[in-house]
Amino acid sequence: MKKAIFPFLIAGLLLLPGCSEPPAMKELTQSHSGQAIQQQSPTTGSGSIQTDKSDKQHRTDSRNQSKSYPTDNLDIAKVQVKLVKAVDGDTISVQYEGKTENVRFLLVDTPETSHPRLGVQPFGPEAKAFTKKMVENAKKLELEFDIGPNRDKYSRLLAYVYADGKMVQEALLEQGLARVAYIYQPNVRYVDKFNDLQKISRSRSLGIWSVEDYAREDGFHPEKQKADRAATTGPNTGAPSSTSPGGCRIKGNINAKGEKIYHTPDSPYYERTKPESWFCSEEEAAEAGFRAPR
Repeated sequence: MKKAIFPFLIAGLLLLPGCSEPPAMKELTQSHSGQAIQQQSPTTGSGSIQTDKSDKQHRTDSRNQSKSYPTDNLDIAKVQVKLVKAVDGDTISVQYEGKTENVRFLLVDTPETSHPRLGVQPFGPEAKAFTKKMVENAKKLELEFDIGPNRDKYSRLLAYVYADGKMVQEALLEQGLARVAYIYQPNVRYVDKFNDLQKISRSRSLGIWSVEDYAREDGFHPEKQKADRAATTGPNTGAPSSTSPGGCRIKGNINAKGEKIYHTPDSPYYERTKPESWFCSEEEAAEAGFRAPR
């Protein structure tokens, strides 16, 4: 009986390795599958890294464009006024409480256009033309006062000015036509946002920031533009320019009699006139005290 059972035991022992083969093959298959995944993962990982970088940059750009400020949701009352005229890039004249008042824009400064001592500064006419267009085209003009004094030493109103809901100060800073200035506590409600807008226009070399060192903390320096122009164009040939740095083409000149005369490109004296001031329109020249040639 034992002899009859023995062959079966031998056969059973021989079959045991065969029974264990499928799991071994399964492990091998899983191992190869794992290697295949590992071989593909570098390519997939590289694409994933690139996508992550792109997404991260997109998120960064979105944050910069949609950066929020504590002042964004303030419900501050505004006073609607009627425009009289644009005086300068950072000053307008309005009807306020039954009187004509000059309004000086808070926290910004634009180059001069009719200053008795400084005269017309580079980008001054452009800033004035921008403000003039913005306030004249507005259907609704409003003033917002800060928590401090609402008048300066010249008795001008100090305010944030809105043209159809858009703050004019912000628009000037975005175009590079104004610098952040005259920061006096406690009238500093929007100074953080203004500084950020200035950084953007400055990094893009817009307007006043297109000339190195022209706009500084202490004001504007026209001599820097002259030096920059001389370095770019070489020696002065004596030929008068036909356009201002900002693109305005009307020349303002003061003759030997002290008369202020402006010349359009159609004037017979245009080419020979050396400009002491530049204007973007005849109306702007007239407001600065210049007249057309006779």
